[in-house]
Amino acid sequence: MSSNDIAITVQGVSKRFELYDKPSDRLKQFILPRLNRLTGKPPRDYFREFWALKDVSFDVRRGEAFAIVGRNGSGKSTLLQIITGTLSPTTGLVNTNGRVAALLELGSGFNPEFTGKENVFLNGALLGFSREEIEQKYDAIVGFADIGQHIDQPVKSYSSGMVVRLAIAVQTQVEPDILIVDEALAVGDALFQKRCYRQIEKLLNNGTTLLFVSHDQEIVRTLTQRAVFLNAGNAQKCGDTSDVLFAYREFLQQQEEAAFLDLQQRSQTILKAHSPQKSYGSREVEIQKVEVFDGRGSPQSVFYAGDEITLAVECVCNVDIDNLNVAFRIVSKEGIKVTTWGTLNEDMVRFESAPETAFWSRKFAKGDRFTVRFSGRCTLGANLYEVQAVVAREHDQYYGNQQVLHWVDDAGHFTVILKNKEYVFDGVCDLELRSELNVRVQHAEAQST
Repeated sequence: MSSNDIAITVQGVSKRFELYDKPSDRLKQFILPRLNRLTGKPPRDYFREFWALKDVSFDVRRGEAFAIVGRNGSGKSTLLQIITGTLSPTTGLVNTNGRVAALLELGSGFNPEFTGKENVFLNGALLGFSREEIEQKYDAIVGFADIGQHIDQPVKSYSSGMVVRLAIAVQTQVEPDILIVDEALAVGDALFQKRCYRQIEKLLNNGTTLLFVSHDQEIVRTLTQRAVFLNAGNAQKCGDTSDVLFAYREFLQQQEEAAFLDLQQRSQTILKAHSPQKSYGSREVEIQKVEVFDGRGSPQSVFYAGDEITLAVECVCNVDIDNLNVAFRIVSKEGIKVTTWGTLNEDMVRFESAPETAFWSRKFAKGDRFTVRFSGRCTLGANLYEVQAVVAREHDQYYGNQQVLHWVDDAGHFTVILKNKEYVFDGVCDLELRSELNVRVQHAEAQST
């Protein structure tokens, strides 16, 4: 791949911050080491080192949508600031090819004393546009921001949502070569977020490179092709978005599991090594296999929309246990979570009328094997689907305090096709809303006729 195909290069980037216990230590660090060197004494540091980034490297191709994921404090925002040039790396190299527009901190680049209109021209100038060029784009910017007469009011009078609207409008309507977004869209309302994502997709189709940070894994999966997972400043994994998100989810699960065990004052747990089958959990109950059957009980991988389908989840208990929930998730090939369902969903209806019949109330002994079968009519749209399965211990009679015992990705796959002359619909699924004709005859017109 030639250098002209690369929009962003991050090579061996590390960033060190100096942490001081008290303000006087900062003054000592400024003065005393210099005096020590003059007098021939070994200098002493009055700070503690904190490495926000450690030897991070990756490339982003032109026109590519690339995500950075990780927990708060993992180094994502620091890395974005280095890429945009507002922060210098301690070691390493960053190179960007093209005009960069960044949405980092709320209201960054805005003068609160200026009106919205004045800030539009100010931001345009910072991005390298002339006043004439911004005037050509002004109506589109104001229309996208949709803040009405407030455009002529000082930005300091804006709500946080209005500031984000204006900032996003400027950065996206000027059609940058590289667009960097750091959680800015989380502040906007749902309707505005949808408009922003449509605009981002339009920019991507026009060749803009996107560097995207979000905690919303479904948006990351839908919007980006590749990603890097940061943890404590280290690049844990870099590659296809689906693989990176799995590694991230597995990491989060391990963190949650550790916290849960600590709360329960449990001193020991058996955690198996990462499985190549993409599974994780404490495995007090394990999923042995997941099978997909048709209406006759035969294994099947291709269904017509409208066919009967059964998902069978076979488990084995490694300890005496109760309060279980066996569930599945169906994900489309685009990574969209289509639906989830589990035994707890059905149990919540039973708890008041017949709690003894609930699956959650059943006690299992060590060595018990059981299979849960989910059956129904397949109303999914034509697509390829992945089945993910989970067995969890639910400490409440609703989804609120869950301990994942075993989660399996890629547990099964199936394809749905349509009978083009019998049963056709478009989209994710058929909601099975059907028409009914109700004709009302006008009596006066009928009599005159």
